[in-house]
This record gives sequence, structure tokens and C-alpha cells, in this order.
Amino acid sequence: MLDHGAAPPAGDSDPRRPSSGGLGTRLMRRKPVERLVAEGGQGEGGTLRRTMGMWQLTMISIGATLGTGIFVVLGEAVPKAGPAVIIAFVIAGITALFSALSYAELAGTIPVSGSSYSYTYATLGELVAWVCGWCLILEYGVSVAAVAVGWGQYLNEFLAGTIGVTIPDTLSQPPGHGGIFNLPALLVVLLAMVFLLGGARESARANTIMVAVKIVALLLFCGVALQGVKSGNYKDFMPMGMAGVSAAGATLFFSYIGFDAASTAGEEAKNPQRDLPRAIMLSLVIVTTLYCLVAAVAVGALPWKKFAGSEAALAGILKDVTGQDVWAVLLAAGAVVAIASVVLTVLYGQTRILFAMSRDGLVPKAFSKVHAKSGAPRVNTVIVSLFCGVLAAAVPLGQLADATSIGTLFAFALVNVAVIVLRRTRPGMKRSFRTPLSPLFPAIGFVLCVYMMGSLGVVTWVVFGIWMAVGLVVYFGYGLRRSRLATAEK
Repeated sequence: MLDHGAAPPAGDSDPRRPSSGGLGTRLMRRKPVERLVAEGGQGEGGTLRRTMGMWQLTMISIGATLGTGIFVVLGEAVPKAGPAVIIAFVIAGITALFSALSYAELAGTIPVSGSSYSYTYATLGELVAWVCGWCLILEYGVSVAAVAVGWGQYLNEFLAGTIGVTIPDTLSQPPGHGGIFNLPALLVVLLAMVFLLGGARESARANTIMVAVKIVALLLFCGVALQGVKSGNYKDFMPMGMAGVSAAGATLFFSYIGFDAASTAGEEAKNPQRDLPRAIMLSLVIVTTLYCLVAAVAVGALPWKKFAGSEAALAGILKDVTGQDVWAVLLAAGAVVAIASVVLTVLYGQTRILFAMSRDGLVPKAFSKVHAKSGAPRVNTVIVSLFCGVLAAAVPLGQLADATSIGTLFAFALVNVAVIVLRRTRPGMKRSFRTPLSPLFPAIGFVLCVYMMGSLGVVTWVVFGIWMAVGLVVYFGYGLRRSRLATAEK
């Protein structure tokens, strides 16, 4: 449990008193940890329900992570790094590990739906919290769309292998890639929306089944594709040098946001202080191991230059290795389920981030309305789902993946800073998990995140800059005045 009675250290203003003063003071006002925890689950007209144990939390984390980087983005990352994409997965995983340690500490200390947004609100002030939350909207919303884009490719593989019919490119590809509107991408988001409207418990059950299916599918791929591995495919191991590996790692990093999704379940977990840190670390180990295993087999079975432009690379590898369609069809079926679970869990995370921001007054109240019967924020879910579905249907995958990566990295960098700040300002607070060697490990996590952000392209940075500028306009035009901390000062 949290040490509610611990006083702030000497020299630090009491975070439990509303701030007042000039603009700079208002931008730096912090929301007390005690208040964040006390408001847990409370929404407009109802409350979220605590129904999840460690197993369900771990499955949410794996569900949001496993599948994205392997089933969808591998075709984008391999051309950048060659066979060294294996190293890119390791680098991305190590970067995620340092940030995951920080997440584990804060998730156990501040177990709320806001994830890194709430962590920064308690430590770095309202403006930084808004920026973090705005990044999370980019991270989660665009991630849902990015994953949904690839879902149609595997759906076509499955349909072609079973009934011999595929959805035409005009309706299964985004504009610029031979299509007009990516209908399957929209449909998978709407399907996830239906599950989420039923409530967190029902969504968690569906996700657990889907996670089991995709783990079996990936192990099946490794077992079959291993027969086609050729040592010659590893010879030109790092054709683009370390720069290519870093670029691929930055693109793949968005595949590791699963533990962040688990932290958004803080207000629906039965024992969040104990279970959230365990779920975060366990899921990261499982996912990284499977990613590296599948990537090693994939680049060994198919020359790296043939990955370009393929969003259903694994199914194609099985077809080439066996000369039969049946294995590719089975994998495609697994991928259809796997990617759907990513969409479901990441969409869940997005709705809970907006729920927390709405409760704080920074976005409209509609996002924190809770349906009395289901215990789900239904209006929030419908709005987010429709936005993400349309985005998935209209924007190409590569641009979406990189935009998600930069939002994720920025938010993770702030979480690492938040751990250091909270250790200094509230050293007496009880923590169910402590990041080892703090502040060294959080500092390393911060540096790695900044390094990987630097590996992303100019276009991605331009898009990120525009997104941040829009976010600041929204904050100064709406959130600054309507913040619950602001209204408490009046």
C-alpha cells in the first residue's frame, strides 16, 4: 500500500495543496499521488470494476505486444537492417527493458488508468503531463491503426487458401498502395470495439484466448520454417551497418508498448500494487524471446531483400519452404486472431488514457462517462474506435509505425525521468517494486529512448512536431482553464 502519510521532503512544496500564482506556476502544478489513487475507478455516472488478476494483466500486456512486430512490421524492418533485424529486436527489447523497470515501479506506486500521463502529472507538472498524454494518444491511437492495416493482408491470405477468393486491392489497401479504402482495417477495429463495449472482464477473456492462439501460431511457424533455413542467408548480416540496425530498432520499438497497455488497467486490477509490476516484467521477457526466435528463423529461411513490401511475410515464407498452402493458411488464421488481439488491447489502453485525462478535466467529460451496467466508458470507446478505424483505412502502414514509435519513445523517456523525480521528492513513499540501481537505470532508459528517437526519419519528426503544436493549442485553449486543479484554485 502507499504511504499516504509521508510528508514531502524539506524544500519541496506540498503537492497536496492546489498551486496558485502566475502562468509558470499553473503549468507546473502537480496532482498529488494520494489524490490520483483515491480517484481510481471513478468516472462520470459510474465506476470501473476491479476484475483482473495477474494472469489477465499479463495477457493484456502480451496481447498488446506480441504480433505487431512479427506479423506486420517485419516486412518494414528487415529491408532496413537485413538479417541484423535480430539485433534490432534485441536493442528495442533492451531499450524497452529499462523503461519497463521504471513503468513497473510507477505502476505499483500509482496504480491508475492514466499510465505515464498520470505518472508525469504527479511528478513533472500539468504541462508535461499534457504533452505526455498527447503523445500517448498518438502512440495508442496510431498503433491501433498501424496494426489494423496489416490485418487485411493476412485475412486475404486466409481467404485465398480456404475459399479461393480475396478482397480486391481497392478495398484492402490504403490510398497510395493501390487501394481506395482499407475495409478490413476498419472492420477489425469495429470488432474490437464490440468486445470493449461489453466490459473489461469480457474483453480480457476474449484476449486470453486470442493470445494462446497466436503463441501456438508463432511456434508452428518456427517449427515448419526451420526446415528451410539456409546459412547463406545470414552471410551479409549487417548490410546497412549499425545505422540500419538502429533505424529498424526504432521502427520495431512500437511493438513493445504492451507493458504500457497493462499499466492502463491499474483501476481495473484486483491487486495492482502487486500484480502490475509482475505482469509488466513477465510479458516483456516472453515477448522478446518469441520476437527474436521468429525473426532469426524468418531471415534464415528467406533472403532479406525479398522482405520489402511484404506485410504478410511469415505466411509467404511457409509457402516457399513447404510448397504447400496449408501451412500458410494455418499461420494466416493465427495472424488474423493475433493482430485482432493487439487491436483489442491497444484500443483498450487508448480509451483508459483518455478516461484519466477526462477525469482531470483536460479533455471533455464524455470520455470519462462510465456505463452503469457494463462498467465500461462506452462513449469514449465508440469515439476512439471510429477515429482509429478511419485512420487505419486511409493511411499506409510504414508512416503509422514510425509515428507510433516516436510517441512511444517520448512517453517512455518521461517515465524514466518521473521515477528519478519521485524518488527525490517522495523518498519515504512505499513502493511494491523498486527499479534497480536508480537513478542509473532510469537515466540509461532515458538516454536509449532519446537515441532511438534520433534514428527516426525527418518526416516522422515533422509529423511529431506538428502533432505537438496542435496539442499545445488544445491545452492552452481548453485544458489549462478546465483542469480540475485549475477549478479547485478558484
